[in-house]
Amino acid sequence: MTSAGFDPKFLGTEAGTPVLTDSGAADAVELDGSTTIDYTHFSLAMSRSRKFASWVAWNIDGGEMKALSRSNIPFVKDPRVPAEFQTGDELYRDNRLDRGHLARRADLCWGPKAEAQKANRDSFFFTNITPQMDDFNQSAREGLWGRLEDAVLADVDVDNLKVSVYGGPVFNADDRLFRGVAIPREFYKAIAFVVDGELRCSAFLLTQNIVLAEALDLDEFRVFQVSLTELEKRVGFTFPAELHAADTVSVQLLDESERQPLGSLAEIQW
Repeated sequence: MTSAGFDPKFLGTEAGTPVLTDSGAADAVELDGSTTIDYTHFSLAMSRSRKFASWVAWNIDGGEMKALSRSNIPFVKDPRVPAEFQTGDELYRDNRLDRGHLARRADLCWGPKAEAQKANRDSFFFTNITPQMDDFNQSAREGLWGRLEDAVLADVDVDNLKVSVYGGPVFNADDRLFRGVAIPREFYKAIAFVVDGELRCSAFLLTQNIVLAEALDLDEFRVFQVSLTELEKRVGFTFPAELHAADTVSVQLLDESERQPLGSLAEIQW
């Protein structure tokens, strides 16, 4: 299976690809000598220890989207990646955890039909999946997180309707174990786009407080707009310099207790 993967020049200007730190690279799965694994319209890096992607980067062509069904597409482990470095169905059976796409399935379904169909299927590899509570993943509570990509295309005059997104889980040392797997409780997204020829990037952090007991309960989740510099303190990679220069939130609150979560999409600084 060969795929073009994420295109860092998709927006017409260089947006770059995440660069793993030394510790991140030491923990990454290598495929053909590279820590970057390519799929149709997206690429990712896998953490060997956590068995989830540390970052996923994907391209969205809003003008070429195809409405494709998700029915009859199974979630499967990527045969190119050792199975022991992937988390599969054994985690998700008989509980409220959803198989949550990191690169959104609908974001990837664009281009010629055969290409869009391949991207649709590629999105179901477990390398692109993390556990998310069913309420959160299915947008039962306002759906802020799931609507970020749609929001930028709807609210901003984005050049050529093209967007590049970087996202993934935050690996915390105190993440709770469930069925032997440490469940991420935080996720991030950085959305890059061009307006009037100028590159911009807006970054977000989602925190979900999961109480893991015999039953899985969702306590609360909140979405914050943050700087890329702040995100880098939480992840095992650095964002490209081009995105730092384009960051729409350059000021960060050092005291997190003072920071207010987003109440609606209208509060985002694009």
